[in-house]
Amino acid sequence: VGAYILGEFGNLIAGDERSGPIVQFKLLHSMFHLCSNQTKYILLSTYIKLINLFPEIKGDIEEVLGNDNQLRNSDAEIQQRAMEYTKLSQIASSDLLATVLEEMPQFTERESSLLAKLKKKSNTLVKERDILDGDNTSTQNGTLPTAEEPPTLPTPDINLVELESGTPEDSPVLSNHTAPPPALSDVLPAGPPAAEPSLLDMFGGAPPAQDPTKVQVVTGLIECNEAAQPNFKAFICSRNNGILFENEIIQIGVKSEFTGFEGKLQVFYGNKSPLPLQGFNTTLYISPADQPCLRLEGQRVPQLISAGAQIPQTIKATAVTAFAECPLIQITFSAAGNAHNMVLRLPLLVNKFSKGTGMAAQDFFVRWKNLNLPAQECQKVFKASKPMDNDLVRGKVQGFGFQVLDGVDPKPENLVGAGIIVCEGSQIGCLLRLEPSKPAQMYRMTVRSSREGVPELLVNLLSQDL
Repeated sequence: VGAYILGEFGNLIAGDERSGPIVQFKLLHSMFHLCSNQTKYILLSTYIKLINLFPEIKGDIEEVLGNDNQLRNSDAEIQQRAMEYTKLSQIASSDLLATVLEEMPQFTERESSLLAKLKKKSNTLVKERDILDGDNTSTQNGTLPTAEEPPTLPTPDINLVELESGTPEDSPVLSNHTAPPPALSDVLPAGPPAAEPSLLDMFGGAPPAQDPTKVQVVTGLIECNEAAQPNFKAFICSRNNGILFENEIIQIGVKSEFTGFEGKLQVFYGNKSPLPLQGFNTTLYISPADQPCLRLEGQRVPQLISAGAQIPQTIKATAVTAFAECPLIQITFSAAGNAHNMVLRLPLLVNKFSKGTGMAAQDFFVRWKNLNLPAQECQKVFKASKPMDNDLVRGKVQGFGFQVLDGVDPKPENLVGAGIIVCEGSQIGCLLRLEPSKPAQMYRMTVRSSREGVPELLVNLLSQDL
Protein backbone atom coordinates (compact mmCIF):
# COMPACT_ATOMS: atom_id res chain seq x y z
CA VAL A 1 0.00 0.00 0.00
CA GLY A 2 2.82 2.40 0.84
CA ALA A 3 4.53 1.73 -2.49
CA TYR A 4 1.33 2.40 -4.42
CA ILE A 5 0.61 5.67 -2.55
CA LEU A 6 4.13 7.06 -2.95
CA GLY A 7 4.20 6.14 -6.63
CA GLU A 8 0.98 8.05 -7.25
CA PHE A 9 1.22 10.92 -4.76
CA GLY A 10 4.80 11.02 -3.43
CA ASN A 11 5.38 14.40 -5.06
CA LEU A 12 2.91 15.97 -2.62
CA ILE A 13 5.31 15.46 0.31
CA ALA A 14 8.61 15.81 -1.56
CA GLY A 15 9.03 19.43 -0.44
CA ASP A 16 9.91 18.28 3.09
CA GLU A 17 13.56 17.29 3.54
CA ARG A 18 12.45 14.33 5.66
CA SER A 19 10.48 12.91 2.75
CA GLY A 20 12.45 14.10 -0.27
CA PRO A 21 12.61 12.08 -3.51
CA ILE A 22 15.76 10.13 -2.66
CA VAL A 23 14.50 9.49 0.90
CA GLN A 24 11.28 7.96 -0.44
CA PHE A 25 13.15 5.73 -2.87
CA LYS A 26 15.75 4.49 -0.38
CA LEU A 27 13.09 3.78 2.24
CA LEU A 28 11.07 1.68 -0.19
CA HIS A 29 14.04 -0.18 -1.62
CA SER A 30 15.42 -0.99 1.83
CA MET A 31 12.45 -3.37 2.21
CA PHE A 32 12.67 -4.86 -1.28
CA HIS A 33 14.54 -8.04 -0.27
CA LEU A 34 12.02 -8.75 2.50
CA CYS A 35 8.92 -8.60 0.31
CA SER A 36 7.01 -11.30 -1.51
CA ASN A 37 7.17 -11.44 -5.30
CA GLN A 38 3.71 -9.90 -5.60
CA THR A 39 4.85 -6.89 -3.56
CA LYS A 40 8.07 -6.64 -5.58
CA TYR A 41 5.94 -6.27 -8.74
CA ILE A 42 4.32 -3.19 -7.19
CA LEU A 43 7.66 -1.80 -5.98
CA LEU A 44 9.17 -2.00 -9.47
CA SER A 45 6.16 -0.15 -10.87
CA THR A 46 6.58 2.45 -8.13
CA TYR A 47 10.23 2.96 -9.09
CA ILE A 48 9.39 3.85 -12.69
CA LYS A 49 6.67 6.20 -11.46
CA LEU A 50 9.22 7.93 -9.22
CA ILE A 51 11.39 8.56 -12.30
CA ASN A 52 8.44 10.41 -13.82
CA LEU A 53 7.83 12.43 -10.62
CA PHE A 54 11.49 13.07 -9.73
CA PRO A 55 13.84 13.05 -12.75
CA GLU A 56 16.79 13.95 -10.49
CA ILE A 57 16.87 10.42 -8.99
CA LYS A 58 16.58 8.72 -12.37
CA GLY A 59 20.17 7.42 -12.19
CA ASP A 60 19.70 5.78 -8.80
CA ILE A 61 16.52 4.01 -9.92
CA GLU A 62 17.94 2.86 -13.26
CA GLU A 63 20.85 1.30 -11.37
CA VAL A 64 18.39 -0.80 -9.35
CA LEU A 65 16.22 -1.71 -12.36
CA GLY A 66 19.26 -2.73 -14.42
CA ASN A 67 20.76 -4.86 -11.68
CA ASP A 68 21.27 -8.55 -12.48
CA ASN A 69 19.18 -9.47 -9.45
CA GLN A 70 16.15 -8.17 -11.39
CA LEU A 71 17.14 -8.74 -15.01
CA ARG A 72 18.10 -12.41 -14.34
CA ASN A 73 15.57 -13.12 -11.63
CA SER A 74 14.03 -16.58 -11.61
CA ASP A 75 10.58 -14.97 -11.45
CA ALA A 76 9.56 -14.14 -15.02
CA GLU A 77 7.32 -11.24 -13.97
CA ILE A 78 10.11 -9.46 -12.05
CA GLN A 79 12.51 -10.04 -14.94
CA GLN A 80 10.05 -8.68 -17.51
CA ARG A 81 9.11 -5.59 -15.48
CA ALA A 82 12.74 -4.71 -14.76
CA MET A 83 13.71 -4.99 -18.42
CA GLU A 84 10.69 -3.08 -19.76
CA TYR A 85 10.93 -0.29 -17.18
CA THR A 86 14.67 0.13 -17.81
CA LYS A 87 14.13 0.55 -21.56
CA LEU A 88 11.14 2.84 -20.99
CA SER A 89 13.17 5.21 -18.82
CA GLN A 90 16.02 5.28 -21.35
CA ILE A 91 14.19 5.85 -24.63
CA ALA A 92 10.93 7.61 -23.68
CA SER A 93 10.69 11.41 -23.59
CA SER A 94 9.47 13.08 -20.41
CA ASP A 95 6.12 13.87 -22.06
CA LEU A 96 5.62 10.28 -23.19
CA LEU A 97 6.70 9.02 -19.78
CA ALA A 98 4.15 11.29 -18.07
CA THR A 99 1.40 10.00 -20.38
CA VAL A 100 2.24 6.32 -19.86
CA LEU A 101 2.57 6.70 -16.09
CA GLU A 102 -0.37 8.99 -15.41
CA GLU A 103 -2.50 8.49 -12.32
CA MET A 104 -4.57 5.31 -12.24
CA PRO A 105 -8.22 5.99 -13.21
CA GLN A 106 -11.03 5.25 -10.82
CA PHE A 107 -12.18 1.61 -11.00
CA THR A 108 -15.71 1.22 -12.36
CA GLU A 109 -17.81 -1.54 -10.87
CA ARG A 110 -19.36 -3.89 -13.44
CA GLU A 111 -22.54 -5.83 -12.93
CA SER A 112 -22.16 -9.57 -12.78
CA SER A 113 -23.24 -11.25 -16.01
CA LEU A 114 -24.89 -14.00 -13.93
CA LEU A 115 -27.00 -11.45 -12.04
CA ALA A 116 -28.00 -9.78 -15.29
CA LYS A 117 -29.22 -13.09 -16.72
CA LEU A 118 -31.16 -13.85 -13.54
CA LYS A 119 -32.88 -10.44 -13.64
CA LYS A 120 -33.80 -10.93 -17.29
CA LYS A 121 -35.15 -14.41 -16.59
CA SER A 122 -37.14 -13.12 -13.61
CA ASN A 123 -38.82 -10.39 -15.71
CA THR A 124 -39.74 -12.94 -18.41
CA LEU A 125 -41.33 -15.27 -15.85
CA VAL A 126 -43.40 -12.43 -14.39
CA LYS A 127 -44.80 -11.53 -17.86
CA GLU A 128 -45.64 -15.17 -18.67
CA ARG A 129 -47.39 -15.63 -15.30
CA ASP A 130 -49.54 -12.53 -15.86
CA ILE A 131 -50.68 -13.87 -19.24
CA LEU A 132 -51.45 -17.35 -17.89
CA ASP A 133 -53.43 -15.86 -15.00
CA GLY A 134 -55.89 -14.37 -17.50
CA ASP A 135 -54.54 -10.86 -17.79
CA ASN A 136 -54.78 -10.99 -21.57
CA THR A 137 -56.46 -7.66 -22.13
CA SER A 138 -53.29 -5.65 -22.34
CA THR A 139 -49.56 -6.01 -22.61
CA GLN A 140 -46.68 -3.68 -22.29
CA ASN A 141 -46.81 -2.61 -25.92
CA GLY A 142 -50.57 -2.48 -26.63
CA THR A 143 -53.76 -4.58 -27.13
CA LEU A 144 -53.57 -8.35 -27.61
CA PRO A 145 -55.47 -9.79 -30.59
CA THR A 146 -58.65 -11.79 -29.81
CA ALA A 147 -60.77 -14.22 -31.82
CA GLU A 148 -63.38 -11.57 -32.56
CA GLU A 149 -60.87 -8.94 -33.50
CA PRO A 150 -58.25 -9.44 -36.22
CA PRO A 151 -54.70 -8.59 -35.22
CA THR A 152 -53.49 -5.13 -36.12
CA LEU A 153 -50.04 -3.73 -36.60
CA PRO A 154 -48.64 -2.17 -33.40
CA THR A 155 -48.97 1.59 -33.30
CA PRO A 156 -45.80 3.51 -32.33
CA ASP A 157 -46.09 5.31 -29.01
CA ILE A 158 -45.84 8.65 -30.80
CA ASN A 159 -48.52 11.23 -31.56
CA LEU A 160 -48.19 11.37 -35.34
CA VAL A 161 -51.75 12.65 -35.90
CA GLU A 162 -52.71 16.19 -35.04
CA LEU A 163 -56.30 16.04 -33.63
CA GLU A 164 -58.29 19.07 -34.55
CA SER A 165 -61.46 18.32 -32.55
CA GLY A 166 -59.56 17.14 -29.44
CA THR A 167 -62.07 14.29 -28.78
CA PRO A 168 -61.08 10.60 -28.79
CA GLU A 169 -64.11 9.65 -30.87
CA ASP A 170 -62.82 11.67 -33.83
CA SER A 171 -59.48 9.90 -33.92
CA PRO A 172 -59.16 6.82 -36.17
CA VAL A 173 -56.31 5.60 -34.02
CA LEU A 174 -58.41 5.59 -30.84
CA SER A 175 -61.62 4.15 -32.36
CA ASN A 176 -62.72 0.51 -32.22
CA HIS A 177 -61.20 -0.21 -35.66
CA THR A 178 -64.55 0.28 -37.40
CA ALA A 179 -63.52 3.35 -39.36
CA PRO A 180 -61.40 3.02 -42.50
CA PRO A 181 -57.66 3.35 -41.97
CA PRO A 182 -56.26 6.89 -42.16
CA ALA A 183 -54.60 8.07 -45.31
CA LEU A 184 -50.81 8.16 -45.45
CA SER A 185 -50.86 11.95 -45.78
CA ASP A 186 -52.81 12.17 -42.50
CA VAL A 187 -50.45 9.92 -40.58
CA LEU A 188 -47.23 11.46 -41.89
CA PRO A 189 -47.99 15.16 -42.52
CA ALA A 190 -45.52 17.13 -44.57
CA GLY A 191 -44.62 19.49 -41.74
CA PRO A 192 -44.84 17.87 -38.29
CA PRO A 193 -44.70 20.17 -35.29
CA ALA A 194 -41.18 20.88 -34.07
CA ALA A 195 -41.97 19.52 -30.62
CA GLU A 196 -42.82 16.06 -31.96
CA PRO A 197 -40.12 13.45 -32.70
CA SER A 198 -38.76 13.19 -36.21
CA LEU A 199 -37.77 10.05 -38.11
CA LEU A 200 -34.17 10.59 -36.96
CA ASP A 201 -35.39 10.46 -33.36
CA MET A 202 -37.39 7.26 -34.02
CA PHE A 203 -34.41 5.42 -35.50
CA GLY A 204 -31.79 6.77 -33.09
CA GLY A 205 -30.04 9.08 -35.54
CA ALA A 206 -30.58 12.31 -33.66
CA PRO A 207 -28.32 13.48 -30.79
CA PRO A 208 -29.65 13.14 -27.23
CA ALA A 209 -31.83 15.96 -26.02
CA GLN A 210 -30.24 18.70 -23.94
CA ASP A 211 -30.92 18.40 -20.21
CA PRO A 212 -33.22 21.37 -19.46
CA THR A 213 -31.64 21.83 -16.02
CA LYS A 214 -28.07 22.08 -17.38
CA VAL A 215 -26.39 25.01 -19.09
CA GLN A 216 -25.48 24.38 -22.73
CA VAL A 217 -21.75 23.83 -23.36
CA VAL A 218 -20.70 24.42 -26.98
CA THR A 219 -17.38 23.46 -28.58
CA GLY A 220 -16.62 26.26 -31.00
CA LEU A 221 -15.30 29.78 -31.49
CA ILE A 222 -17.22 32.98 -30.78
CA GLU A 223 -16.06 36.58 -30.88
CA CYS A 224 -15.40 38.15 -27.48
CA ASN A 225 -15.24 41.87 -26.72
CA GLU A 226 -12.19 42.00 -24.45
CA ALA A 227 -12.52 45.78 -24.06
CA ALA A 228 -15.70 45.18 -22.05
CA GLN A 229 -13.57 43.59 -19.29
CA PRO A 230 -10.76 46.09 -18.60
CA ASN A 231 -10.02 44.60 -15.17
CA PHE A 232 -9.82 40.96 -16.29
CA LYS A 233 -6.01 40.87 -15.83
CA ALA A 234 -6.51 41.23 -12.09
CA PHE A 235 -8.00 37.72 -12.04
CA ILE A 236 -4.78 36.15 -13.39
CA CYS A 237 -2.75 36.46 -10.18
CA SER A 238 -4.50 38.40 -7.46
CA ARG A 239 -8.19 37.59 -7.50
CA ASN A 240 -10.64 34.75 -7.42
CA ASN A 241 -13.60 37.03 -6.66
CA GLY A 242 -14.75 40.25 -8.26
CA ILE A 243 -16.84 42.02 -10.90
CA LEU A 244 -16.61 40.59 -14.42
CA PHE A 245 -18.84 43.16 -16.14
CA GLU A 246 -21.10 46.06 -15.22
CA ASN A 247 -23.22 48.62 -17.02
CA GLU A 248 -26.40 50.56 -16.27
CA ILE A 249 -28.57 47.43 -16.72
CA ILE A 250 -26.73 44.46 -15.26
CA GLN A 251 -23.86 43.64 -12.91
CA ILE A 252 -22.06 40.29 -13.30
CA GLY A 253 -19.76 39.07 -10.53
CA VAL A 254 -17.89 35.85 -9.86
CA LYS A 255 -16.65 33.93 -6.83
CA SER A 256 -14.42 30.92 -7.46
CA GLU A 257 -12.48 28.27 -5.57
CA PHE A 258 -10.13 25.54 -6.77
CA THR A 259 -9.18 22.22 -5.19
CA GLY A 260 -6.81 19.90 -7.04
CA PHE A 261 -7.99 19.49 -10.62
CA GLU A 262 -11.52 20.73 -9.87
CA GLY A 263 -12.85 24.27 -9.80
CA LYS A 264 -16.17 25.79 -8.81
CA LEU A 265 -17.39 29.19 -10.04
CA GLN A 266 -20.40 31.04 -8.69
CA VAL A 267 -21.51 33.64 -11.23
CA PHE A 268 -23.98 36.27 -9.98
CA TYR A 269 -26.30 38.26 -12.25
CA GLY A 270 -27.79 41.40 -10.71
CA ASN A 271 -30.56 43.41 -12.38
CA LYS A 272 -29.83 47.13 -11.88
CA SER A 273 -32.72 48.38 -14.04
CA PRO A 274 -36.27 49.16 -12.82
CA LEU A 275 -37.68 46.63 -15.31
CA PRO A 276 -37.34 42.82 -15.36
CA LEU A 277 -34.80 41.09 -17.61
CA GLN A 278 -36.69 38.60 -19.78
CA GLY A 279 -35.55 35.61 -21.86
CA PHE A 280 -32.36 35.40 -19.81
CA ASN A 281 -30.03 32.64 -21.04
CA THR A 282 -26.35 31.69 -20.82
CA THR A 283 -24.18 29.43 -23.01
CA LEU A 284 -20.61 28.26 -22.33
CA TYR A 285 -18.04 28.04 -25.14
CA ILE A 286 -14.83 25.98 -25.20
CA SER A 287 -12.39 26.29 -28.09
CA PRO A 288 -12.04 23.12 -30.20
CA ALA A 289 -8.37 22.80 -29.23
CA ASP A 290 -9.20 22.85 -25.51
CA GLN A 291 -12.28 20.61 -25.67
CA PRO A 292 -10.34 17.43 -24.70
CA CYS A 293 -8.48 19.34 -21.96
CA LEU A 294 -11.29 21.01 -20.00
CA ARG A 295 -14.68 19.71 -18.88
CA LEU A 296 -17.48 22.11 -17.89
CA GLU A 297 -20.97 21.65 -16.49
CA GLY A 298 -23.39 23.94 -14.74
CA GLN A 299 -26.98 24.66 -13.91
CA ARG A 300 -29.32 26.67 -16.11
CA VAL A 301 -30.50 30.05 -14.82
CA PRO A 302 -34.13 31.27 -14.66
CA GLN A 303 -35.34 33.15 -17.72
CA LEU A 304 -36.68 36.07 -15.67
CA ILE A 305 -34.71 38.34 -13.32
CA SER A 306 -36.95 40.79 -11.49
CA ALA A 307 -36.00 44.42 -11.00
CA GLY A 308 -33.37 44.74 -8.28
CA ALA A 309 -32.97 40.95 -7.96
CA GLN A 310 -29.81 38.85 -8.17
CA ILE A 311 -29.55 35.18 -9.21
CA PRO A 312 -26.55 32.81 -8.96
CA GLN A 313 -25.27 30.22 -11.42
CA THR A 314 -22.90 27.42 -10.43
CA ILE A 315 -20.32 26.24 -12.98
CA LYS A 316 -18.04 23.28 -12.26
CA ALA A 317 -14.76 22.77 -14.12
CA THR A 318 -12.42 19.78 -14.37
CA ALA A 319 -8.89 20.22 -15.73
CA VAL A 320 -8.26 17.01 -17.67
CA THR A 321 -4.87 18.39 -18.73
CA ALA A 322 -3.30 21.79 -19.40
CA PHE A 323 -5.50 24.04 -21.56
CA ALA A 324 -4.60 27.20 -23.45
CA GLU A 325 -7.59 29.56 -23.41
CA CYS A 326 -10.17 30.51 -20.82
CA PRO A 327 -13.74 29.50 -21.68
CA LEU A 328 -16.29 32.11 -22.76
CA ILE A 329 -19.85 32.70 -21.57
CA GLN A 330 -22.51 34.17 -23.83
CA ILE A 331 -25.32 36.03 -22.03
CA THR A 332 -28.52 37.01 -23.84
CA PHE A 333 -31.64 38.75 -22.53
CA SER A 334 -34.10 41.51 -23.36
CA ALA A 335 -34.78 44.64 -21.30
CA ALA A 336 -37.43 47.25 -22.09
CA GLY A 337 -37.96 45.63 -25.48
CA ASN A 338 -34.27 45.80 -26.46
CA ALA A 339 -32.23 42.64 -27.04
CA HIS A 340 -28.80 42.35 -25.40
CA ASN A 341 -26.06 39.91 -26.33
CA MET A 342 -22.65 39.87 -24.62
CA VAL A 343 -19.72 37.43 -24.61
CA LEU A 344 -17.37 37.52 -21.61
CA ARG A 345 -14.24 35.67 -20.55
CA LEU A 346 -14.54 33.47 -17.47
CA PRO A 347 -11.55 33.68 -15.07
CA LEU A 348 -10.86 29.98 -15.50
CA LEU A 349 -7.16 29.83 -16.33
CA VAL A 350 -4.69 26.95 -16.29
CA ASN A 351 -2.65 28.51 -13.46
CA LYS A 352 -5.72 28.35 -11.18
CA PHE A 353 -5.04 24.61 -10.93
CA SER A 354 -1.40 25.18 -9.94
CA LYS A 355 -0.09 24.97 -6.40
CA GLY A 356 3.30 26.04 -5.13
CA THR A 357 5.83 23.48 -3.95
CA GLY A 358 9.09 23.93 -2.07
CA MET A 359 12.48 22.41 -2.78
CA ALA A 360 16.12 22.90 -1.90
CA ALA A 361 18.49 24.86 -4.13
CA GLN A 362 20.34 21.71 -5.22
CA ASP A 363 17.12 19.96 -6.22
CA PHE A 364 15.95 23.03 -8.14
CA PHE A 365 19.05 23.25 -10.32
CA VAL A 366 19.11 19.50 -10.95
CA ARG A 367 15.52 19.60 -12.20
CA TRP A 368 16.18 22.80 -14.14
CA LYS A 369 19.05 21.16 -16.04
CA ASN A 370 17.03 18.02 -16.75
CA LEU A 371 14.31 20.06 -18.47
CA ASN A 372 16.52 20.90 -21.43
CA LEU A 373 14.32 20.18 -24.45
CA PRO A 374 13.36 23.23 -26.58
CA ALA A 375 9.62 22.68 -26.08
CA GLN A 376 10.13 22.43 -22.30
CA GLU A 377 11.33 26.02 -21.98
CA CYS A 378 9.95 29.42 -22.86
CA GLN A 379 11.71 32.75 -22.32
CA LYS A 380 10.29 36.23 -22.80
CA VAL A 381 11.70 39.73 -22.37
CA PHE A 382 9.03 42.38 -21.87
CA LYS A 383 8.42 45.89 -20.57
CA ALA A 384 7.05 46.28 -17.06
CA SER A 385 3.49 47.61 -17.08
CA LYS A 386 3.36 48.24 -13.32
CA PRO A 387 5.75 49.49 -10.63
CA MET A 388 8.60 47.01 -10.11
CA ASP A 389 8.08 46.68 -6.38
CA ASN A 390 9.71 43.54 -4.96
CA ASP A 391 6.90 42.73 -2.55
CA LEU A 392 4.25 43.36 -5.20
CA VAL A 393 5.97 41.10 -7.74
CA ARG A 394 6.52 38.41 -5.12
CA GLY A 395 2.83 38.47 -4.24
CA LYS A 396 1.82 38.15 -7.89
CA VAL A 397 4.14 35.19 -8.46
CA GLN A 398 2.72 33.41 -5.42
CA GLY A 399 -0.85 34.27 -6.42
CA PHE A 400 -0.15 32.87 -9.87
CA GLY A 401 0.56 29.41 -8.43
CA PHE A 402 4.31 29.33 -7.76
CA GLN A 403 6.02 29.09 -4.38
CA VAL A 404 8.87 31.60 -4.19
CA LEU A 405 12.13 29.84 -3.27
CA ASP A 406 14.43 32.11 -1.27
CA GLY A 407 18.20 31.71 -1.40
CA VAL A 408 18.21 29.65 -4.58
CA ASP A 409 19.32 32.19 -7.20
CA PRO A 410 22.82 33.68 -6.74
CA LYS A 411 21.36 37.13 -7.50
CA PRO A 412 19.05 38.15 -4.63
CA GLU A 413 16.99 40.45 -6.83
CA ASN A 414 15.89 37.51 -9.02
CA LEU A 415 12.78 35.53 -8.17
CA VAL A 416 12.77 31.73 -8.41
CA GLY A 417 9.64 29.62 -7.97
CA ALA A 418 8.25 26.11 -8.35
CA GLY A 419 4.71 24.82 -8.82
CA ILE A 420 2.67 21.80 -9.86
CA ILE A 421 -0.34 22.00 -12.18
CA VAL A 422 -2.76 19.37 -10.91
CA CYS A 423 -4.78 17.72 -13.70
CA GLU A 424 -7.20 14.82 -13.66
CA GLY A 425 -4.81 12.41 -15.33
CA SER A 426 -1.39 13.80 -14.44
CA GLN A 427 0.60 16.41 -12.56
CA ILE A 428 2.80 18.88 -14.42
CA GLY A 429 5.88 20.27 -12.68
CA CYS A 430 6.86 23.88 -13.50
CA LEU A 431 9.91 26.00 -12.60
CA LEU A 432 10.18 29.80 -12.89
CA ARG A 433 13.04 32.30 -12.96
CA LEU A 434 12.17 36.02 -13.11
CA GLU A 435 14.99 38.52 -13.66
CA PRO A 436 14.02 42.20 -13.22
CA SER A 437 16.01 45.13 -14.60
CA LYS A 438 14.81 48.25 -12.80
CA PRO A 439 16.99 50.73 -14.76
CA ALA A 440 15.47 49.47 -18.02
CA GLN A 441 12.04 48.79 -16.47
CA MET A 442 12.01 45.34 -18.05
CA TYR A 443 11.73 41.68 -17.07
CA ARG A 444 13.23 38.50 -18.44
CA MET A 445 11.04 35.54 -17.56
CA THR A 446 12.00 31.90 -18.07
CA VAL A 447 9.70 28.96 -17.37
CA ARG A 448 10.54 25.29 -17.73
CA SER A 449 8.07 22.42 -17.41
CA SER A 450 7.91 18.66 -17.75
CA ARG A 451 5.03 19.03 -20.25
CA GLU A 452 5.84 20.45 -23.67
CA GLY A 453 3.93 23.63 -24.55
CA VAL A 454 3.04 24.49 -20.94
CA PRO A 455 5.93 26.99 -20.44
CA GLU A 456 4.61 29.19 -23.25
CA LEU A 457 1.12 29.21 -21.71
CA LEU A 458 2.41 30.27 -18.29
CA VAL A 459 4.79 32.93 -19.62
CA ASN A 460 2.08 34.56 -21.73
CA LEU A 461 -0.33 34.60 -18.78
CA LEU A 462 2.01 35.86 -16.05
CA SER A 463 3.62 38.54 -18.20
CA GLN A 464 0.18 40.15 -18.75
CA ASP A 465 -0.08 41.03 -15.04
CA LEU A 466 3.48 42.31 -14.61
